[in-house]
Order: sequence, then structure tokens, then C-alpha cells
Amino acid sequence: MSKPKAFGLWSAVLLGIGSMVGAGIFVLLGEAGAIAGNLVWISFIFGGIIALLSGYSLAKLASVYPSRGGIVEYLVQCYGEGIFSGSLSILFYLSAMVAIAMVAKTFGTYASMMMGSEVSVWSNVYAIGILLLFMFINLAGSSLIARSENIIVLIKFSILLLFIVVVFFYIQPELLSFTDSPPVMNVFSSIALTFFAFEGFRVITNTAEDMENPQTTMLKAMMIAIGLVMLLYVAVTFAVFGNLSLSEIVQAQDYALAEAAKPAFGDLGFTIMAIAALISTASSINANLYAVTNVTYQMAKNGELPEIYRRNVWHSSEGLIVSTVILIVFVLFFKLNEIAAIGSISILFVHALVHIGHLFKIKESGASKSLVLLAIGSIILAIILALNYTHQHIPNVGYFIVGEFVLAFVIEITLRLMNKRIITKQICI
Repeated sequence: MSKPKAFGLWSAVLLGIGSMVGAGIFVLLGEAGAIAGNLVWISFIFGGIIALLSGYSLAKLASVYPSRGGIVEYLVQCYGEGIFSGSLSILFYLSAMVAIAMVAKTFGTYASMMMGSEVSVWSNVYAIGILLLFMFINLAGSSLIARSENIIVLIKFSILLLFIVVVFFYIQPELLSFTDSPPVMNVFSSIALTFFAFEGFRVITNTAEDMENPQTTMLKAMMIAIGLVMLLYVAVTFAVFGNLSLSEIVQAQDYALAEAAKPAFGDLGFTIMAIAALISTASSINANLYAVTNVTYQMAKNGELPEIYRRNVWHSSEGLIVSTVILIVFVLFFKLNEIAAIGSISILFVHALVHIGHLFKIKESGASKSLVLLAIGSIILAIILALNYTHQHIPNVGYFIVGEFVLAFVIEITLRLMNKRIITKQICI
């Protein structure tokens, strides 16, 4: 009798939601709102549409190449077993690690506020603690991951839905008036940020090997997860911007959502939403650690990372432990606001190149060429907008991105010389 799969439709949906609804809605909402004002809900819709197009392309690739490696496997399949695909895989891994570290830092900041601790002193302690906790949960195996993620997501959604329903009764319509809205072009300038709030949808593709009937389930899970998150983000945006003025949102930029709960719930509301932020960021770390473990395992099988990344330990691999150690180093020694901006743009580049490569495999995947082309165009637009936005905060952002690409190529070539292995595709059709 075959072993039952860990992920069905709704387990995959909840894993994707848990990965998406993390630091993004709690941190990026205020930052995007500072640009787009009370029109930021339109930006979230555009960001969601781009995510749906990108998710469609990835789901089609996952259906024909059901691999734990997700994007890494698609890069090798689309571009061949060479240095280019290997370097992009390294770049993707580094970018994903930066994103997880950013979420962990966000968790640490909220935890410090909740505990009344000195943020600068204790935030890193809490960040490292949550990383270690979910390292052990992931070591316990994918079935436990699915069960724990289901519970976390349901708790988080319950808190957010309660917030939306109650706070809607306190909305001040004049705060949502179009007469006080910023220029429409500001909406487009914030799309890169709102898309990044959806970026975790790629985690769903990493469940392909552990999914029941991925040929039909994968696309359904992807569309349902992104669609539900889009609705949630738009509703939360109306609740926040209907209760706080733009100046208040800018002032409370990193915790605008928690601040918006005060008119309805008072200080208790702030505490409740801070707890929701802790749950959301923890959920995101859980889901993304699962994904990065699968990615590094696949990369090690392909010869792209040292053998340690594929050695079994308990129900996972030693690569999970190595990645957690790297994350702890990032948390302790780097200012992640600037690095996270670079990492998010790098991930966008990888997404764009995956979709471009998909065009070479369009017959195998059976995907709509028009939708894949739309995915490519929308991601390229998001990259341009992201570069434009970050250039205002990191003047040399282009040089840093080029440097990251060069570093990825150097690591790739070095690993090839060290391990003497040839990359092979894991799925042959």
C-alpha cells in the first residue's frame, strides 16, 4: 500500500496562505500606503493579478515537473544542466534566505514590543528563537508541517477576520474619499511592494512530490490561495485606511495595522493585532523554511550545493540546519531593510527568467502561451517599478544587484570545481 500524501488541496492552499500572509501585510502595508495613500487597495489588486499570472505559470511547470525543488528544478529543465541555471539557483537560494531573515527580524521586533523589552537588544533573541523552533518542526517531517501550518493559518485568519468585521463599523468614509487621493501614478509606484506581499505563493510548488494528484490539484491550490489572500489584503486595506489618516499611517508605518485596531478596540486592539503579526510572521517562517529545505535538497542532488544539504537527519535533511545557521548570521550581523530590497528584486528577476524559460517547455506543460507572456511582462514591469522605488532609498541598488549576480556565478563555479559532480535533471519526460 502506498504511503498517503501529506498535502491535499486545502493543505497546500493553507501552506501558501501561511507563506504569503506574513510580514508583508503587517510591514509593507504602511510603506506602500505612504506612496499610494488610500488608493493602495488598487495596488494590492494589481499585485494580486501579477501573482495570479506568475502562479499560473509556476503551477503548470509544477504539474509536468513535480519536484520538491520547485523553481530550482524548473530552471534546470528550461535552461539545461549548465552554469546559467545553476547560478540562478544559487541567486534564488540567497534571495529566499534574505526574505526569511527579514520576516524573522519582523517577528523579533513585534515580540520585543509585546514583552516590553528593549527592541534593539531583544529583537534578535526572539528572531533566533523562532527560527530554531521551526527548524525542529520542519525536522519532524512534512506531515507535521502541514498540520501545524493549518492550525497557525486558521488562528491568524480568525484574528484578521474579526479585525476586519469590527473595524468596518468604525470606518470614516471621508478618509477613503478620492478627492484626497494621491496621483494615480503613485499606485503603480507601489505595485512592487504589494506584489512582494504575495511572493510566498511559490512555496506551493514545493509540495508537488508530497501532493495528491498534482496535475489537477496544483493549479487549483495556487489560484485559490492567491485569490483568498487578495481579498484579505483589500479588505484589510479598507479597514486600515478607513480608520487612520495618511499622516497617522506614515507615523505608525511599521505597525499601521495594529494602530488601526485602536479606534474599535482601544489598546487591547493594538495588542491583539500585534499577536496576529507574531502568528503571521511565525507562519511565514514555517512555510518558507519548508520550501527552502526542499530547494537546497534538490540543489544538492543536482550538484549545485555540497553533499551536506542532502544528507538525511530525522525526517528532513542537514541542509535545513545549515540554512538556519546562515539565517542566524544574517539576523545578527546585517541590516536587513536594504538587503531585503535587493533580495526581493533578485527574486523578481528569477521569476521572470523562469517564465521566459517556460516558453521553451510550453508544449510539455500545456500552458497558455498568452498567459505566460503576460506573466513575463507583468514581472518585468514589477522589476522596473521596484528598481525605481528602491533607487530613491539605495542609490547604488543597481550595483548591488549586479554584485549579487556575480557572487552567485562565482559560488556556482567554485562549487562545480569542488564537488566534481555533473548536474542532472530530476524529472525526465
